Amino acid sequence: MRATKLTAVAAAALFSISLAACGSDSSSDSSGGDSAAAAPTMTASAAPSSAPSDMMTTFGAGCSAVPTDSSNPGSFQAMAQVPVATAASGNPLLSTLVTAVKKAGLVDSLNSADGLTVFAPTNDAFAKIPKAQLDKVLADKKTLTSILTYHVVPGKLAPEALAGPHKTLQGGEVTVTGSGEQFKVNDASVVCGNVQTANATVYIIDSVLMPKS
Repeated sequence: MRATKLTAVAAAALFSISLAACGSDSSSDSSGGDSAAAAPTMTASAAPSSAPSDMMTTFGAGCSAVPTDSSNPGSFQAMAQVPVATAASGNPLLSTLVTAVKKAGLVDSLNSADGLTVFAPTNDAFAKIPKAQLDKVLADKKTLTSILTYHVVPGKLAPEALAGPHKTLQGGEVTVTGSGEQFKVNDASVVCGNVQTANATVYIIDSVLMPKS
């Protein structure tokens, strides 16, 4: 009887040792599996965190005047979906510019261009020009076209590439100074920058740029 008990105890001990060994292997495998599974999880979580760096963000005090409702054609979200002349037509800051672009017959050429930077004067910028002088310019298509194309640079310039001299579609040159979120284009200040449209980057400015005659 005693021998039977000893045999049972020995068997139980051996079974426990076997279970412990299996548990150790299982734990090791589980740990390895977790490590392998961790890589896809980290990769997946890294993707969203990198997304904002790929997204364009606007800057400047003037941006607060832009509608925030994405269904509004003047909102940044809506502007990003359409070409630049169409995008400007929905922005409440740029109605005078849109009128000038239409009078100059530049809507189609701006909308069909492949990559532009547009320095877009606000309504207040045009209001700085005496009305009689502005009306005269708006009635002179050649002069108006020269002024408007002086506000357009080939290629989409990101803020970090903005500073420096840039040749315009008019043929003259604008000079951008500043950095970060503070820029001047010749003597005009950028009040809302890095606005995206389907084919252009727009920098809204507080004065109309005049090309050298």
